[in-house]
Amino acid sequence: MRGAMNARWVAGAIVVPLAATACGQGAESNYASSGVDPNGIFSIALGEPEKPLLTGDTMESNGAAVLAGLFSTLVDYREDGSMEMVNAESVTTADSRTWTVKIKKGWTFHDGTPVTAHSYVDAWNWNADIGNSMGLASWFADIQGYNDVHPETEGAKAAAKGMRGLRVVDNQTFTIELKTAVPYFGHKLACIVFAPLPTSFYKDPKAAGENPVGNGPYRFDSWDHKKKIEITRFNGYKGPNKAKNGGVLFKNYITLEAAYEDLKSGNVDVLRGIAPKDLPVYRKDLGDRAVDQPFSAIQSLAIAFYADQWKKPKQIDPRVIQGLSMAIDRATITRTVLNGTREPATGWVAKGVLGYQPNAVEATRFDPVRAKQLIAEGGGVPGSAISIQFNADGGHKEWVDAVCNSITQATGVKCHGDSKPDFQADLTARKNRQVKSIYRSGWVLDYPVNANFISELFRTNAGANQGGFSNKELDARIAQADSSATLDEAVKAYQAIEKDLVNYMPSIPLWYYKVNAGYSEKVSGVRYGQDGDPILTGVEVKK
Repeated sequence: MRGAMNARWVAGAIVVPLAATACGQGAESNYASSGVDPNGIFSIALGEPEKPLLTGDTMESNGAAVLAGLFSTLVDYREDGSMEMVNAESVTTADSRTWTVKIKKGWTFHDGTPVTAHSYVDAWNWNADIGNSMGLASWFADIQGYNDVHPETEGAKAAAKGMRGLRVVDNQTFTIELKTAVPYFGHKLACIVFAPLPTSFYKDPKAAGENPVGNGPYRFDSWDHKKKIEITRFNGYKGPNKAKNGGVLFKNYITLEAAYEDLKSGNVDVLRGIAPKDLPVYRKDLGDRAVDQPFSAIQSLAIAFYADQWKKPKQIDPRVIQGLSMAIDRATITRTVLNGTREPATGWVAKGVLGYQPNAVEATRFDPVRAKQLIAEGGGVPGSAISIQFNADGGHKEWVDAVCNSITQATGVKCHGDSKPDFQADLTARKNRQVKSIYRSGWVLDYPVNANFISELFRTNAGANQGGFSNKELDARIAQADSSATLDEAVKAYQAIEKDLVNYMPSIPLWYYKVNAGYSEKVSGVRYGQDGDPILTGVEVKK
């Protein structure tokens, strides 16, 4: 298993993964390994989390990496996409609409209180309640009664204290009644927004975000903002992924370049990404400690549809965005600027998930002549200029400049990067709808089904739909796909939707991610999960 997952945005150009959602990591402890200190602490380079560490409001990779160690969810998934039980004894359904969850006995939170069915139901109701303003509230939209606690009308308040689709049967059992059948709902339960919360959380949620109490393999120790976060192995953990180390020190870095220099000098143990300038040399520098492997994430250019550029005097024609997409020479940029560490995308769904289909659309093909034709047919780019917002601490400037140069050379449309100092500033601008034109978007799987790369990003008012894209026809097709009788039928329905996204162009797919990272001589057993994050529990610290 990997370890709790989260809907989250990727911070870095070169993997700065996330954590928490594809959902789970680790293996059974084995403290007998020769030369290993079972209580040893290792360090990971990390950026400052955007917000307090709340399971319902962490949507970026830095905070998610920490929460992955602090919380365990009901289920996780294996590499073949099948589910495995973690805190759940079983998750069953006869019709994909009514689900019964039985949780394992003997589990406790880090404060010693028991994990019960109420721990899940109360947490889900709190995260879904509109009054609590959780960014991941929409993840509960499938459940009966969600609209009562999270009405769509602006300014409206919750009309109920909880979702009527959730019912506690006994301390170890609860049921979930969905609005319609959702065949892949069980996979979604691996996401950290579905984690349980202790009763102490509700006394002071704000304080809990600064000092979280979870049920995972590590307990929270401290958070010195913009410097470090420390978590320690929880010896009372009952899950299958017990930690093989004593804890983790998340060291804050402003740039990937600085983290890499510290790795080489032995001042940090594990990296989650390598900056573009170090890609040509990191394999030689690190030898067999260099990491280069694919994972299920995609980099895109998201359109800020709310920006005046795209909506005045009328909503932009999708052909304009198609043209911009076909003006990008992905093959050359990934081969040169990104040193072969990315693979040009041919659709919106990342590799490694159920329903991935190669060559899903033609709009990702580099064709300067067709690009100019499409832009002209669509009425042109307003102002004949665009900007691409990105976070300066993520190693993005080089490829953003290359994309801009490609677009300008192919179409004559002026393009420049709009740099924000760090990932926090970038996300704040997105959430406050301050993006002027286009922004860099990196998305990693939350669960291994293609729906995760379509519904969660492009459905109207979905929590991760930060560009303001909305289309009633697409919403209806998503709802129809979700109500499929079987998982296989749902996957096929989403495959058809993906091929038709070219007619909407909610974003511009760029390339599929790889984990380009490394680790120090102090540690062993360093592995990276399908979500691109290092598997915390499996790292062993040498004596």
